[in-house]
Amino acid sequence: MELIVDQEPELNKEDLSAPKEPVNLAMIEEMLKAGLFAGRKSAKNHPRMKPFIFGVHNKSSVIDLEETARLLDSAMDFVKSKIAAKGNLLLVGTTPSAKNSVEELAHKLKLPFVVERWLGGTLTNFKTLSKRVAYFKKLKSDKETGRLDKYTKKERLDFDRQMKKMGIMFGGIEDMPGLPQVLFVVDVNSNLIAVREAKRLKIPVVGILNTDTDPELVQYPIPANDRSKSSIDWILARLEKTVEEGRAQAKEVVVVKAEEK
Repeated sequence: MELIVDQEPELNKEDLSAPKEPVNLAMIEEMLKAGLFAGRKSAKNHPRMKPFIFGVHNKSSVIDLEETARLLDSAMDFVKSKIAAKGNLLLVGTTPSAKNSVEELAHKLKLPFVVERWLGGTLTNFKTLSKRVAYFKKLKSDKETGRLDKYTKKERLDFDRQMKKMGIMFGGIEDMPGLPQVLFVVDVNSNLIAVREAKRLKIPVVGILNTDTDPELVQYPIPANDRSKSSIDWILARLEKTVEEGRAQAKEVVVVKAEEK
């Protein structure tokens, strides 16, 4: 796939922090096919995204996929290290193009997730949130064991409505053991409250973001099309592989320690 670029911004590649690695052409081709290169209208570009923009085509920005590949590798290395150390990863993707894929991956990997509206205080007021989650779990348990049968029909209907509402709010985090060690966010601009809460608590954030977003909002930015399902799915597939590798490393450490004893 070939991109025809109308004009290229003035880039100072020497200012980029990490050293250049050999380009993986096969990976770049995959990213092109998945549509990761599609940025926002150039008029909406954030100034700090300039080093990650290859050029402009039809007034829309074209993301530099070499930079995306470099930053993606860095982000995945970080996630793997945290998972290998038994760290907890929270997935966040509330936009229509992200929520189904994020929830599907979270269920597959048994990770906590948020795909509905982010509740203010989910991280910064986690103690209070945990009490609400515990109440939600108790209601579900009481219904399953028949403890709610003693109530009137109207009261049971009220409990059902309450559980349905709480399921939407807390369903993805009801089994989260504590604050996450990493937040993985799809579309940073759409989840700024979550990102700010994580920053306040010094929780590292890995974030997929487009050209209209400040990359300094997160510790590990991944410049990419954050509104395309194919683009999001491609990155989530990399994340899935990374989590599995991290868990495999964690198991190896356990085996080695057991053998040393």
